Amino acid sequence: MTKTDSELSFPFAANDVVAQLVRWQAFLAGERRMSPKTVEAYARDASQFLAFLAEHFGGKVTLARLPKLTPADVRAFMASRRAGGIGSRSLMRALAGMRSFTRFLEREGKGRVGALSAVRAPKIAKTLPRPLSVSSAKQFADADLRAGEEREPWVFARDAAVLALLYGSGLRISEALGLKRKAVPAPGKGDSITVTGKGNKQRMVPVLPQVLGLIADYIKLCPYDLPPDGVLFVGARGGPLSPRIVQLAMARLRGALGLPETATPHALRHSFATHLLARGGDLRAIQELLGHASLSTTQIYTAIDAERLMDVYRSTHPRA
Repeated sequence: MTKTDSELSFPFAANDVVAQLVRWQAFLAGERRMSPKTVEAYARDASQFLAFLAEHFGGKVTLARLPKLTPADVRAFMASRRAGGIGSRSLMRALAGMRSFTRFLEREGKGRVGALSAVRAPKIAKTLPRPLSVSSAKQFADADLRAGEEREPWVFARDAAVLALLYGSGLRISEALGLKRKAVPAPGKGDSITVTGKGNKQRMVPVLPQVLGLIADYIKLCPYDLPPDGVLFVGARGGPLSPRIVQLAMARLRGALGLPETATPHALRHSFATHLLARGGDLRAIQELLGHASLSTTQIYTAIDAERLMDVYRSTHPRA
């Protein structure tokens, strides 16, 4: 990134702050191994915060000014963003981004910005993922449900294979679409795949024979060459398949099945975890399969299972 590019990205910051912002982004991408999209989101949050401070103080933000921030300044920024309609989750991420930058400054000996740590992050209402029923989750791999659409058979086969993979192996949509052709064994030649998740962390997950069969059907029908080092799932023109295309395919299928809008591709991953837990799956093993860094993230599925049990109790117990 050139100096001109940096100044255009952070026009509200003095040159000394811009230099550190550029180094911080390189640190996030290199040492922290964050994805380009995450680094971009952090940089955008930093830009918004600096834009507010520049207007708040009436001039470009300097390194000397940052350690003098007060909790009141941070709360004023939060109030401003709230007035702009930002939600608690986005605001929390914005604060996390700026805290990351100020920790980087402290590590580099550029001063400590205590105001951000002194302000409590906004509370986020807990929302449980909404899993599908087992029967509904299985039906998303049925290409015949879309027989009335004017699309080529290989497109139906591709979408069925992707959706089956999301439910059968609990993948994130980005993980499924990032798979290379050589990463997926042919039917009868293996029973697991290695996927690259958040933070470029790799993990091995099992893949069902039925899913491998659907992938093989797609490969057989696909009109494009799929080299071993190329992506497995391609779009209508042969390039990498867009997540949006998978989301649209899911929307058409949920319409055919009469399911709510919560039936998204990510709901298939939730369903994978919930159904494993309901059948006695070990929480730590499910954590490994999902690629969660923290067990607390996986524990949300115990709440879903408890809620399901209470629903059964309320609907069946004579005194309920």
